Amino acid sequence: MISCLLAFTASLNLSAQDTLRYHIELKDKSATTFSLSHPEEFLSARALHRRQKQHLSVDSTDLPVPASYIKAIQQTGVKVLVTSKWENFVTVSCNDTLKIDQIRNLPFVKSASKVWKAPEFVMHSSNRDSIISDLTVNPDTIYGTAYGQIHVSKADKLHEAGFKGQGMMIAVVDGGFHNLDRIPVLDNVKVIGTKDFVNPNSDIYAEATHGLGVLSCMATNKPGVMIGTAPEASYLLLRSEDSDSEYPIEQDFWVAAVEYADSVGIDLINTSLGYNEFDDSSMDFKLRDLDGKGSVISRAASRLADKGIILVCSAGNSGNSVWKKITPPADAENVITVGAMQWQTGVIASFSSVGNTQDGRIKPDVVAAGMRADVINSHGSQGKGNGTSFASPIMCGMIACLWQACPTLTAKEVIELVRQSGDRAAYPDNVYGYGIPDMWSAYQSYINR
Repeated sequence: MISCLLAFTASLNLSAQDTLRYHIELKDKSATTFSLSHPEEFLSARALHRRQKQHLSVDSTDLPVPASYIKAIQQTGVKVLVTSKWENFVTVSCNDTLKIDQIRNLPFVKSASKVWKAPEFVMHSSNRDSIISDLTVNPDTIYGTAYGQIHVSKADKLHEAGFKGQGMMIAVVDGGFHNLDRIPVLDNVKVIGTKDFVNPNSDIYAEATHGLGVLSCMATNKPGVMIGTAPEASYLLLRSEDSDSEYPIEQDFWVAAVEYADSVGIDLINTSLGYNEFDDSSMDFKLRDLDGKGSVISRAASRLADKGIILVCSAGNSGNSVWKKITPPADAENVITVGAMQWQTGVIASFSSVGNTQDGRIKPDVVAAGMRADVINSHGSQGKGNGTSFASPIMCGMIACLWQACPTLTAKEVIELVRQSGDRAAYPDNVYGYGIPDMWSAYQSYINR
């Protein structure tokens, strides 16, 4: 009887929730109350300094969605989840399609499309893993077994020169950072904030484990056990990935997350996420969409360098599938897309997604260790991970150290410097891109220019 009552209660709770979500595209921002002459009202001092340093102007895309538009949408009875100023949209939840029709008829609304339907079964659990912390100290190197994945790109030389990410702020946009707050080997990671765009009421440290492994590749700072590629950087942890389902709404959450990162003054963003197939196959991307403009996530990603931010993203793990190609936002312009290789041999991982983009740009941009990469797992122990998900943060941390060492460069200049330091820069291809970067060589070319 008790189990029946519990099931009935769960059913009531589910029915009380909105089961549909919509992406509302807006026509303009003409009703905004903000002004480009006062950007301090919607961007932090650090964000403005980053742009001024790179001679980048604040433009109309930076103006927030007009409050009057948001209010008019809310007055139809829907719940606003997130907004995007760059792509000018509002994402809402509701069960009543008549309300969406009302929204479509508002004079400032361009279109409304469904981007999520509640899954029938949710397997997600927020139970915490037990902490084991089975760690091995390596007396031969402060990097522990992770030495190879940084040494292959000579970024350990940047560390030796004193460039370990100090003063750099990195946002990690992922699906959860399970047990980060409880793991002893990660107790000195410099976390400057967290924000959950999927569920603002959740505990981001009780969500999925993926983001924890990703973060550990950069942020771990325990000599002899593991040193990540940017151990002294500061990290902003953002959740945009919903592990309970796969729908385009996760793109909306991602866009809101990177806009937030921009507004608080982040320097780099790592995202080990990519999308091409959804629970509703009619929403799937096509290969022709891989031009940096065919998805809202790639359009927003393509803006980041113009805001003074470097985005480093995973190429995807579709190399052995029918799709084979990179997954958005990896097709975006002016970002570093990272493929996975075996650092011992330099040979590409068979699962690593390939390019090029539909409009002919080289992808991936570079490759990094992504086969048996060293990570910290949610039990607090050392582990191995396969995937471009780990190649991306390994590369992101190294780029953060390089940018720290080359502070006068713009985001776009650093991106190009990394590409040109690759061992295949003379003849880039759609498998390795520009190859394995040499970060020390890149730094030397900067100081000797």
